Amino acid sequence: MIPSEPQEHSPLWMDGWYQFSGQLASPNFGSRPSGATVNLIVLHSISLPPGQYGGDDVQRLFTNQLDWNKHPYFKSIQGMEVSSHFFIRRHGELQQFVSANDRAWHAGVSSYRGRSNCNDSSIGIELEGVEGGLFEDSQYETLVGLCAAILQRYPIADIAGHEHVAPGRKADPGNGFDWAFLQRALGLPPQYFPDGVLSKNHC
Repeated sequence: MIPSEPQEHSPLWMDGWYQFSGQLASPNFGSRPSGATVNLIVLHSISLPPGQYGGDDVQRLFTNQLDWNKHPYFKSIQGMEVSSHFFIRRHGELQQFVSANDRAWHAGVSSYRGRSNCNDSSIGIELEGVEGGLFEDSQYETLVGLCAAILQRYPIADIAGHEHVAPGRKADPGNGFDWAFLQRALGLPPQYFPDGVLSKNHC
């Protein structure tokens, strides 16, 4: 699937909100810099507490409602204000927190293929999981559909992991993520993906 030019009027999108996602607006966002082009998708993994699935703590983190006293781990991230555009749960449910037209706070200090401050030009997608862990078929199904919709709407040139835009600082989604499957499912040329990931054996 080769991305098309951005389409201002699409039944899938309304002001940057994807119509097949549940919407839970985060206060943690800002405007993209003037002239910024949305041309990068950054994939992440997250679970709160780490390795525990099915709760609502990720959603609470992204909306500044997390109870810092609920779990000992939360003390280490207390006060953090972050967000992602999208979150895909283990069973494939899709939630959106920030309009894709706006700048979510997901990549932090980052650079990739000539871009600095990747938040300015990227859409962040969080997969419920852990660094290096495997992901569910239902998550890949949702991810493929979401990425296809993003590719139709925005001039995406690259799809990378947090580990690729912030190497040495971040390691997600890690070796458990099947980049080759995503590439095949989207029908994109290899140059859309980080160097070397398509030839790695999937864990």
